[in-house]
Amino acid sequence: MRHKHGYRKLGRTSSHRKALLKNLSIALIISGKIETTLPKAKELQSYFEKLITKAKKNDSMAHRLIFSHLQHKESVKKIIKEIAPKYVNRNGGYTRIIKTRLRVGDASQMAIIELI
Repeated sequence: MRHKHGYRKLGRTSSHRKALLKNLSIALIISGKIETTLPKAKELQSYFEKLITKAKKNDSMAHRLIFSHLQHKESVKKIIKEIAPKYVNRNGGYTRIIKTRLRVGDASQMAIIELI
């Protein structure tokens, strides 16, 4: 049972899950909108909103923290210079999840996650 458990395992090891969330975050920063499965989108929403909250401080420590999570220079620059300033007056709720379709191969629920 997963009563009050903190995160979704997504059927992966911890290192694979960390890499998955990192790559999904980079894709979301670059494009602004991505389509993925619903459980991945829900887990990414929590991960990504914490990154934006850190980026809103816009100091050198924020750069270091976000780079330690993403390991992608262009994405770090974009999240701090372009994305985070839009949400300075907003306390959370930076992303939106929209359920879209059932995937043909395995009937998995798909969703679009986008920046508001």
